[in-house]
Amino acid sequence: MNYIGYYFNIEPLQPAAEILIAELGEVGFESFVENENGVDAFIQQEDWHENILDSIQILQSDEFKITYSTEEIEQVNWNEEWEKNFEPISVKDMVSVRAPFHKNPNLTYDIVIEPKMSFGTGHHETTHMMIEQLLSLDLKEKDVLDMGSGTGILAIFAEMKGAKHTDAIDIDEWCYENALENIERNQCSHIDVYKGDVGLLKDQRYDLIIANINRNILLNDLAAYHGCLKNGGILLLSGFYVEDVTALRAAAENLGMKYDGKLEKNNWVSLKFLN
Repeated sequence: MNYIGYYFNIEPLQPAAEILIAELGEVGFESFVENENGVDAFIQQEDWHENILDSIQILQSDEFKITYSTEEIEQVNWNEEWEKNFEPISVKDMVSVRAPFHKNPNLTYDIVIEPKMSFGTGHHETTHMMIEQLLSLDLKEKDVLDMGSGTGILAIFAEMKGAKHTDAIDIDEWCYENALENIERNQCSHIDVYKGDVGLLKDQRYDLIIANINRNILLNDLAAYHGCLKNGGILLLSGFYVEDVTALRAAAENLGMKYDGKLEKNNWVSLKFLN
């Protein structure tokens, strides 16, 4: 499976980079790498078409200068790119997220991720906040759902925190395969990975649901999440901006869930709800 890579140079960088990522996500781009010059964005070749950028409004803005180049990327080249660009991180000095070639910093939790094309290394604000959210929860003997699981990083951390079982679901084949690899790499034995979407959630029940996707998908699938959440269960959402909070909070509360706080990082937000 080949990808098309777009390499955007942006002046000034913010908030244009955040807006660009959000708009590209709406038209099918699924992986992003932010850097000091702009954003690298990737889309599966089969989902690409020559007019893919026509609806990206930020590219028409006079407030920012955005230029880009493109290339076709073969799957086998991606590990080399991550080895050049993926730096280890820590969350609250308790959780390390690193690649196999990084030294173990010996924090309380050590997550080893080889991300390839999948979203979820802890570098992006949304993944970082979701790790923070999980760090504060008691997951012992809990049944967990990780929707839009990407690399599998949050499912892996849930097991490290004591979860009894976790279902990890992502619509992308690459994410599915990558999550399986990372789960094995972290010696997890209580995670099942599925390729699909919210349609897989029939007759399932969870103590905790994690959904780090985007605003539109979250709004569309909230009712399904609620239907799978046990009484007293917790729903964690991320993948959206501060300006999306009102709509998402209203939708969740209309389903009977109780708002229980948020985390915010560089205009990205994570919300917590109780059932």
